[in-house]
Amino acid sequence: MLAGWRAVLTRCALPLTYACFETFLGFGDRFGGNHIWSFFDSDIAPEDRWIVDLARPTRWADHEVRFPHRHRRLAIGYNSIRSEDVDAAVRARLPADRLRFGARIRALRPGAVELEGGETLRAGAVIDARGATGTAGVDYAWQKFAGSLRRFAKPHGVARPLIMDACVDQSFGYRFVYLLPFSETELLVEDTYYADGAALDVPRLRRLIGDYCSCRNLGASEQIREETGVLPIVLNGDIGAFWPGTEPPLPRLGLAGGFFHPTTGYSLPDAVANAALLVRQREVSEAALHGLLCRRAGELWRARGFYRSLNRMLFRAAAPERRYRVLEHFYRLPEPVIGRFLAGRSTALDKLRILSGRPPVPVGRALHALRRQA
Repeated sequence: MLAGWRAVLTRCALPLTYACFETFLGFGDRFGGNHIWSFFDSDIAPEDRWIVDLARPTRWADHEVRFPHRHRRLAIGYNSIRSEDVDAAVRARLPADRLRFGARIRALRPGAVELEGGETLRAGAVIDARGATGTAGVDYAWQKFAGSLRRFAKPHGVARPLIMDACVDQSFGYRFVYLLPFSETELLVEDTYYADGAALDVPRLRRLIGDYCSCRNLGASEQIREETGVLPIVLNGDIGAFWPGTEPPLPRLGLAGGFFHPTTGYSLPDAVANAALLVRQREVSEAALHGLLCRRAGELWRARGFYRSLNRMLFRAAAPERRYRVLEHFYRLPEPVIGRFLAGRSTALDKLRILSGRPPVPVGRALHALRRQA
């Protein structure tokens, strides 16, 4: 780990690896927020697995997907980390006096963070990891969800993660229910849909979760916790929108820097890779870190243009009630192709295989969507 330099890191999604930083600022009363962070085995490089293992993830050896015309079990491991375990891992590794909770930021500038109460923290380097910000010039769609972690009176009978159950009403766009069985009686039930707008109707999703549990005869239960979220799905744009010019510029991490999978919205794999990258650096000035992370963001953006093209096919070429067919068609592919796609590392041959076969959307509209700027 790095030592001998002072930095302020503001609200990182996975801060437990950054013991080289002197101060962490958090908006709430703990790190990790109110969220369950998940990833596939194929998402994390083997040499970086130790980073997430610090937070004791729950791991399942396989998972399932369900669509109206396809039900498949995949031997790709799936992992989930609860926010309280992220928080515990951070507290175990860093002294309490290096953690600042309830810190609301008024302004960031090179070498300083100004808090709403008037206090200013000075640093040799400030990294902005506050999450998604306004990015003019980027064309978004949205993945929106509400999740209910429930404790059932009797075993619920769900043996493994059900990553996508799309055998539900598709009237308003691609929708699926996501199940994570943490024990025989503890189950996360999350209702997710891909939509054109960012507005989240939480009461409606709560009702849908209740209806789903009833339809599956999961039995009586009580809610332990609830989480909600709206994740960006990028259709088009320029990575420069995530890196606005300041003088000197401030480095960024997480959604603020464009570090997330364009299609799945998962950000933890990029956070782990960036953590491993940061601790290898010798030059840790703001300018050096900005150059490092900005270059990496640009490289990933260019490498992931294919996924933005597929997003446009999903949102621009398919009618809302038929969008599920794009994913149903994708899950016909061999497991290694699916694993590399989920990890954002599709090969040229993978891309050809993904686009092969009878298209699940009108050909003309699909070609128009694919041809648009990526």
